[in-house]
Amino acid sequence: MEKNKKGAKSICLPFFEKSNYESIFFDNEKLRTFMNNLYNLHPELFPSDFGKGFIFRGSTERSKKQDGFQTRRIELKASKDVYQIRPSFMMPYMVAYTNDIEKAVYLMRFDIPFYALTYVFGHNDMFWYRIYTSFGRNSIVGTTVKNPEKLPEHILADEKHTWIKKTKVFLATIVGKGCILGAKVVESASEIDLTKGYSVFKKESQNLKPDYEPTTINTDGWSGTKKALKSLFPKTNLIQCFLHSFIKIRDRCKSAKDVLSNIREKVWNLYHAETTTQFSQRLRHLKKWAKDNVPVEAAKEKLLALCSLTKLPLLITD
Repeated sequence: MEKNKKGAKSICLPFFEKSNYESIFFDNEKLRTFMNNLYNLHPELFPSDFGKGFIFRGSTERSKKQDGFQTRRIELKASKDVYQIRPSFMMPYMVAYTNDIEKAVYLMRFDIPFYALTYVFGHNDMFWYRIYTSFGRNSIVGTTVKNPEKLPEHILADEKHTWIKKTKVFLATIVGKGCILGAKVVESASEIDLTKGYSVFKKESQNLKPDYEPTTINTDGWSGTKKALKSLFPKTNLIQCFLHSFIKIRDRCKSAKDVLSNIREKVWNLYHAETTTQFSQRLRHLKKWAKDNVPVEAAKEKLLALCSLTKLPLLITD
Protein backbone atom coordinates (compact mmCIF):
# COMPACT_ATOMS: atom_id res chain seq x y z
CA MET A 1 0.00 0.00 0.00
CA GLU A 2 1.33 3.41 -0.95
CA LYS A 3 0.48 6.93 0.13
CA ASN A 4 1.99 10.09 -1.27
CA LYS A 5 2.37 13.51 0.38
CA LYS A 6 -0.91 14.79 -1.05
CA GLY A 7 -2.81 11.95 0.58
CA ALA A 8 -3.55 9.95 -2.58
CA LYS A 9 -3.47 6.23 -1.81
CA SER A 10 -3.01 3.13 -3.88
CA ILE A 11 -2.97 -0.63 -3.42
CA CYS A 12 -0.60 -2.62 -5.62
CA LEU A 13 -1.87 -6.08 -6.55
CA PRO A 14 0.01 -8.93 -8.27
CA PHE A 15 -0.96 -8.96 -11.94
CA PHE A 16 1.93 -10.14 -14.06
CA GLU A 17 0.19 -10.18 -17.44
CA LYS A 18 -1.85 -7.36 -18.95
CA SER A 19 -4.24 -9.87 -20.51
CA ASN A 20 -5.02 -11.36 -17.09
CA TYR A 21 -5.60 -7.87 -15.74
CA GLU A 22 -7.98 -6.89 -18.52
CA SER A 23 -9.99 -10.09 -18.17
CA ILE A 24 -11.14 -9.31 -14.62
CA PHE A 25 -10.26 -5.72 -13.77
CA PHE A 26 -13.40 -4.17 -15.21
CA ASP A 27 -15.71 -6.95 -14.13
CA ASN A 28 -16.84 -5.96 -10.63
CA GLU A 29 -17.78 -9.47 -9.53
CA LYS A 30 -14.52 -11.06 -10.73
CA LEU A 31 -12.38 -8.25 -9.31
CA ARG A 32 -14.13 -8.39 -5.93
CA THR A 33 -13.59 -12.15 -5.74
CA PHE A 34 -9.94 -11.76 -6.72
CA MET A 35 -9.31 -9.05 -4.11
CA ASN A 36 -11.12 -10.87 -1.30
CA ASN A 37 -9.17 -14.08 -1.99
CA LEU A 38 -5.92 -12.13 -2.04
CA TYR A 39 -6.85 -10.35 1.20
CA ASN A 40 -7.39 -13.72 2.91
CA LEU A 41 -3.92 -14.85 1.80
CA HIS A 42 -1.98 -11.58 2.22
CA PRO A 43 -3.82 -9.05 4.43
CA GLU A 44 -0.60 -7.03 4.79
CA LEU A 45 -1.07 -5.77 1.20
CA PHE A 46 -4.29 -3.99 2.16
CA PRO A 47 -5.40 -1.16 4.48
CA SER A 48 -6.47 -2.24 7.97
CA ASP A 49 -10.16 -1.45 7.28
CA PHE A 50 -10.33 -3.42 4.03
CA GLY A 51 -11.88 -6.45 5.74
CA LYS A 52 -14.92 -4.36 6.73
CA GLY A 53 -15.96 -4.07 3.11
CA PHE A 54 -15.57 -1.77 0.13
CA ILE A 55 -17.45 -0.40 -2.86
CA PHE A 56 -16.19 0.42 -6.34
CA ARG A 57 -15.70 4.08 -7.21
CA GLY A 58 -15.18 4.02 -10.96
CA SER A 59 -11.91 4.28 -12.87
CA THR A 60 -9.07 6.72 -13.39
CA GLU A 61 -8.81 8.77 -16.56
CA ARG A 62 -7.15 7.07 -19.49
CA SER A 63 -3.40 7.58 -19.43
CA LYS A 64 -2.02 9.49 -22.40
CA LYS A 65 1.47 8.18 -21.64
CA GLN A 66 0.46 4.50 -21.59
CA ASP A 67 -1.95 4.11 -24.51
CA GLY A 68 -5.15 4.77 -22.60
CA PHE A 69 -4.33 2.51 -19.64
CA GLN A 70 -6.79 2.76 -16.71
CA THR A 71 -6.96 1.59 -13.10
CA ARG A 72 -9.92 1.11 -10.75
CA ARG A 73 -10.82 2.91 -7.53
CA ILE A 74 -12.46 1.55 -4.38
CA GLU A 75 -13.88 3.22 -1.27
CA LEU A 76 -13.57 1.53 2.13
CA LYS A 77 -16.92 1.35 3.92
CA ALA A 78 -15.45 1.88 7.38
CA SER A 79 -13.11 4.84 6.78
CA LYS A 80 -14.53 6.26 3.51
CA ASP A 81 -10.95 6.40 2.21
CA VAL A 82 -10.57 6.03 -1.54
CA TYR A 83 -7.78 3.85 -2.97
CA GLN A 84 -6.53 3.38 -6.50
CA ILE A 85 -5.98 -0.27 -7.45
CA ARG A 86 -2.73 -0.60 -9.41
CA PRO A 87 -1.51 -3.82 -11.07
CA SER A 88 2.08 -4.80 -10.33
CA PHE A 89 3.12 -4.72 -13.99
CA MET A 90 2.59 -0.93 -14.01
CA MET A 91 4.87 1.48 -12.11
CA PRO A 92 3.36 4.13 -9.79
CA TYR A 93 1.93 7.19 -11.56
CA MET A 94 1.89 5.04 -14.74
CA VAL A 95 5.39 6.19 -15.68
CA ALA A 96 6.24 2.87 -17.36
CA TYR A 97 5.53 -0.84 -17.52
CA THR A 98 7.60 -2.70 -14.93
CA ASN A 99 9.12 -5.11 -17.46
CA ASP A 100 10.24 -2.21 -19.68
CA ILE A 101 12.45 -0.67 -16.98
CA GLU A 102 13.35 -3.70 -14.85
CA LYS A 103 16.85 -4.20 -16.31
CA ALA A 104 17.73 -0.50 -16.14
CA VAL A 105 16.57 -0.33 -12.51
CA TYR A 106 18.75 -3.36 -11.73
CA LEU A 107 21.80 -1.52 -13.09
CA MET A 108 21.08 1.52 -10.90
CA ARG A 109 22.41 -0.38 -7.89
CA PHE A 110 25.88 -0.28 -9.50
CA ASP A 111 25.87 3.55 -9.82
CA ILE A 112 25.45 3.48 -13.59
CA PRO A 113 25.02 7.14 -14.68
CA PHE A 114 21.64 8.20 -16.04
CA TYR A 115 23.07 9.23 -19.41
CA ALA A 116 24.37 5.67 -19.86
CA LEU A 117 20.91 4.26 -19.14
CA THR A 118 19.48 6.68 -21.71
CA TYR A 119 22.01 5.52 -24.31
CA VAL A 120 21.17 1.84 -23.79
CA PHE A 121 17.47 1.88 -22.91
CA GLY A 122 16.18 5.10 -24.45
CA HIS A 123 13.97 7.82 -22.90
CA ASN A 124 16.05 10.66 -21.38
CA ASP A 125 18.25 11.32 -18.36
CA MET A 126 15.48 12.98 -16.32
CA PHE A 127 13.19 9.99 -16.92
CA TRP A 128 15.69 7.66 -15.24
CA TYR A 129 16.44 10.20 -12.51
CA ARG A 130 12.73 10.36 -11.61
CA ILE A 131 12.49 6.56 -11.59
CA TYR A 132 15.51 6.44 -9.27
CA THR A 133 14.19 9.01 -6.79
CA SER A 134 10.71 7.47 -6.76
CA PHE A 135 11.95 4.61 -4.58
CA GLY A 136 12.20 7.07 -1.69
CA ARG A 137 8.43 7.56 -1.62
CA ASN A 138 7.66 4.25 0.06
CA SER A 139 7.78 3.46 3.77
CA ILE A 140 10.89 1.42 4.58
CA VAL A 141 9.21 -0.21 7.58
CA GLY A 142 5.91 -0.80 5.80
CA THR A 143 7.45 -2.45 2.76
CA THR A 144 9.92 -4.52 4.82
CA VAL A 145 8.01 -5.77 7.85
CA LYS A 146 4.31 -5.53 6.81
CA ASN A 147 3.07 -7.69 9.71
CA PRO A 148 2.89 -5.46 12.84
CA GLU A 149 3.56 -8.44 15.11
CA LYS A 150 6.98 -8.85 13.49
CA LEU A 151 8.23 -5.37 14.40
CA PRO A 152 11.48 -5.92 16.35
CA GLU A 153 11.55 -5.45 20.13
CA HIS A 154 15.27 -4.65 20.11
CA ILE A 155 16.81 -2.27 17.57
CA LEU A 156 20.07 -0.42 17.00
CA ALA A 157 20.43 3.26 16.09
CA ASP A 158 23.56 4.87 14.66
CA GLU A 159 24.66 7.78 12.48
CA LYS A 160 26.86 7.22 9.45
CA HIS A 161 29.03 10.03 8.08
CA THR A 162 28.64 10.77 4.39
CA TRP A 163 28.88 13.66 1.92
CA ILE A 164 26.47 15.46 -0.39
CA LYS A 165 28.12 17.84 -2.86
CA LYS A 166 31.20 18.18 -0.62
CA THR A 167 29.06 18.95 2.43
CA LYS A 168 29.30 16.56 5.37
CA VAL A 169 25.95 15.11 6.43
CA PHE A 170 24.78 12.26 8.63
CA LEU A 171 22.61 9.26 7.86
CA ALA A 172 20.40 8.39 10.83
CA THR A 173 19.91 4.63 10.55
CA ILE A 174 17.79 2.08 12.38
CA VAL A 175 18.38 -1.67 12.09
CA GLY A 176 16.66 -4.65 13.65
CA LYS A 177 16.53 -8.41 13.06
CA GLY A 178 19.28 -8.10 10.47
CA CYS A 179 17.35 -5.60 8.36
CA ILE A 180 17.62 -1.84 7.70
CA LEU A 181 14.40 -0.23 8.94
CA GLY A 182 15.28 3.45 8.76
CA ALA A 183 17.67 5.72 6.87
CA LYS A 184 17.27 9.50 6.83
CA VAL A 185 19.83 12.14 5.81
CA VAL A 186 20.21 14.97 8.36
CA GLU A 187 22.43 18.05 8.35
CA SER A 188 24.14 17.46 11.70
CA ALA A 189 24.40 15.08 14.65
CA SER A 190 22.59 17.51 16.96
CA GLU A 191 19.62 16.45 19.06
CA ILE A 192 17.25 18.55 16.92
CA ASP A 193 18.38 17.12 13.57
CA LEU A 194 18.59 13.54 14.86
CA THR A 195 15.09 13.81 16.30
CA LYS A 196 13.87 14.75 12.82
CA GLY A 197 15.83 11.87 11.30
CA TYR A 198 14.71 9.14 13.69
CA SER A 199 11.12 10.42 13.75
CA VAL A 200 10.69 8.93 10.26
CA PHE A 201 11.16 5.44 11.70
CA LYS A 202 8.73 6.24 14.51
CA LYS A 203 6.08 7.45 12.07
CA GLU A 204 6.47 4.48 9.72
CA SER A 205 6.50 1.88 12.51
CA GLN A 206 3.47 3.41 14.22
CA ASN A 207 1.62 3.55 10.91
CA LEU A 208 1.95 -0.22 11.04
CA LYS A 209 1.30 -0.54 14.78
CA PRO A 210 0.03 2.65 16.50
CA ASP A 211 1.27 1.73 19.99
CA TYR A 212 4.68 0.42 18.87
CA GLU A 213 7.65 1.29 21.03
CA PRO A 214 10.80 -0.87 21.05
CA THR A 215 11.87 -2.47 24.33
CA THR A 216 15.52 -1.48 23.87
CA ILE A 217 17.58 0.65 21.51
CA ASN A 218 21.34 0.07 21.33
CA THR A 219 23.42 3.23 20.70
CA ASP A 220 27.08 4.24 20.69
CA GLY A 221 26.43 6.63 23.58
CA TRP A 222 26.38 9.91 21.60
CA SER A 223 24.44 12.47 23.64
CA GLY A 224 22.42 13.80 20.70
CA THR A 225 21.39 10.28 19.71
CA LYS A 226 20.24 9.34 23.21
CA LYS A 227 18.27 12.55 23.73
CA ALA A 228 16.61 12.28 20.32
CA LEU A 229 15.55 8.67 20.83
CA LYS A 230 14.36 9.26 24.39
CA SER A 231 12.13 12.11 23.21
CA LEU A 232 10.63 9.85 20.53
CA PHE A 233 10.37 6.66 22.61
CA PRO A 234 10.24 7.74 26.29
CA LYS A 235 9.45 4.23 27.62
CA THR A 236 12.29 2.51 25.76
CA ASN A 237 15.48 1.42 27.54
CA LEU A 238 18.59 2.86 25.87
CA ILE A 239 21.57 0.51 25.90
CA GLN A 240 25.20 1.55 25.59
CA CYS A 241 27.04 -0.36 22.86
CA PHE A 242 29.57 -2.64 24.57
CA LEU A 243 32.20 -2.12 21.89
CA HIS A 244 32.02 1.68 22.11
CA SER A 245 32.28 1.48 25.89
CA PHE A 246 35.49 -0.51 25.54
CA ILE A 247 36.85 1.91 22.91
CA LYS A 248 36.48 4.77 25.40
CA ILE A 249 38.52 2.78 27.91
CA ARG A 250 41.14 1.82 25.31
CA ASP A 251 41.62 5.42 24.19
CA ARG A 252 42.61 6.37 27.74
CA CYS A 253 45.25 3.64 28.04
CA LYS A 254 47.58 4.69 25.22
CA SER A 255 50.43 5.19 27.64
CA ALA A 256 49.71 2.02 29.64
CA LYS A 257 49.69 -0.88 27.18
CA ASP A 258 50.25 -3.53 29.86
CA VAL A 259 47.18 -2.39 31.80
CA LEU A 260 45.10 -2.29 28.61
CA SER A 261 45.88 -5.95 27.91
CA ASN A 262 44.44 -7.01 31.27
CA ILE A 263 41.44 -4.72 30.89
CA ARG A 264 40.69 -6.06 27.41
CA GLU A 265 40.74 -9.66 28.61
CA LYS A 266 38.45 -9.00 31.57
CA VAL A 267 35.98 -6.76 29.71
CA TRP A 268 35.44 -9.24 26.88
CA ASN A 269 35.28 -12.10 29.36
CA LEU A 270 32.35 -10.22 30.90
CA TYR A 271 30.74 -9.73 27.50
CA HIS A 272 30.86 -13.45 26.67
CA ALA A 273 29.06 -14.54 29.86
CA GLU A 274 26.42 -17.10 28.92
CA THR A 275 23.91 -16.54 31.73
CA THR A 276 22.64 -13.62 33.78
CA THR A 277 24.12 -15.13 36.96
CA GLN A 278 27.54 -15.57 35.35
CA PHE A 279 27.35 -12.06 33.96
CA SER A 280 26.54 -10.56 37.39
CA GLN A 281 29.41 -12.44 39.04
CA ARG A 282 31.95 -11.33 36.45
CA LEU A 283 30.64 -7.78 36.68
CA ARG A 284 31.23 -7.64 40.45
CA HIS A 285 34.74 -9.08 40.06
CA LEU A 286 35.56 -6.60 37.29
CA LYS A 287 34.39 -3.64 39.36
CA LYS A 288 36.46 -4.69 42.38
CA TRP A 289 39.50 -5.44 40.21
CA ALA A 290 39.24 -2.04 38.50
CA LYS A 291 39.20 -0.15 41.80
CA ASP A 292 42.31 -1.97 43.07
CA ASN A 293 44.42 -2.51 39.93
CA VAL A 294 43.90 0.23 37.33
CA PRO A 295 46.39 3.08 37.95
CA VAL A 296 45.23 5.28 35.07
CA GLU A 297 42.42 7.34 36.59
CA ALA A 298 40.79 8.26 33.27
CA ALA A 299 40.65 4.59 32.24
CA LYS A 300 39.41 3.54 35.67
CA GLU A 301 36.62 6.12 35.46
CA LYS A 302 35.39 4.76 32.11
CA LEU A 303 35.73 1.14 33.26
CA LEU A 304 33.63 1.82 36.36
CA ALA A 305 31.16 3.68 34.15
CA LEU A 306 30.85 0.53 32.02
CA CYS A 307 30.14 -1.47 35.18
CA SER A 308 27.37 0.96 36.13
CA LEU A 309 25.84 0.78 32.64
CA THR A 310 25.69 -3.00 32.58
CA LYS A 311 23.09 -3.54 35.28
CA LEU A 312 20.53 -4.62 32.69
CA PRO A 313 20.77 -8.33 31.77
CA LEU A 314 19.76 -7.28 28.25
CA LEU A 315 23.28 -6.01 27.76
CA ILE A 316 24.67 -9.52 27.54
CA THR A 317 22.81 -10.12 24.28
CA ASP A 318 24.45 -9.52 20.91
